[in-house]
Parts: sequence; structure tokens; C-alpha cells
Amino acid sequence: MKQFGLSSKERIKNKKYFDLIYSRGEVLFSSSNRLKAICFIDRNPDNIGIKTAFAVSKKSGSAVWRNRIKRLLRESFRLNKSNLTELVYEEKVLLFIVFSPNTINQEFNKNISLVEMMPDVLDLLNRIRKIL
Repeated sequence: MKQFGLSSKERIKNKKYFDLIYSRGEVLFSSSNRLKAICFIDRNPDNIGIKTAFAVSKKSGSAVWRNRIKRLLRESFRLNKSNLTELVYEEKVLLFIVFSPNTINQEFNKNISLVEMMPDVLDLLNRIRKIL
């Protein structure tokens, strides 16, 4: 796999997985409380790796704004996933992560950029590393 890619195999698309993550996953918040991640670790997987999803509530803002947030989250994760990927392969686990904004909404954050999003994603990835 590409080092900085985010293939379709690395995305959560199945409702069964979403139900599993939301029911048994652990909720983590970034230190600024702007983002949250729900993660679930499968210790006895059929295949090893990371599967991610990016969810933004309709209450957050318009469709254009929600899609921008998802693109920024996806890009931030894609650029910083390498450290987490190495640890997942060492531990031989399957890690599911759902990223979503916690206190970010269109009303107060009309123009948000990758530079503002990246530190919160890095913080969440470091918290997930500690759990592994």
C-alpha cells in the first residue's frame, strides 16, 4: 500500500462495523475539545490494519461545509497515519476509528483550514497510540 494513500480498503463502509464501533468503542476527545474519535480495537482479526470513517452531523452546517470538514479530516489523517500504521502491524490488531467534530460548527467556524485541523487530529492519533 502507498505510504500516504487512503484506499477504499481502509474505509469503513459497512453498517455492521459502524454499529460495532458506536456500541463497543472508546470515545476520545482532542485536548482542545474540538474533535472526537471513537475507536475500537479488534484483538483477534482476520486481517490487520486501520479502517477509518469521517462523520459530520447535519446540525453542524450546510452540505458544502460538512463536506469540507470531512475532506480536511481525511487529509489530516492521511498525512499522519504512518506512525499509527506501524504500531498496528506490530501489535497485529485491526483498528477502527470514526472521526467527527465535537464543538466545530459552521456558525462559529465558517472558514476553517487544514492548519487549524491538523493539531487536533495529531492529538487524537497520539491518544489512540497510547491505548494500543
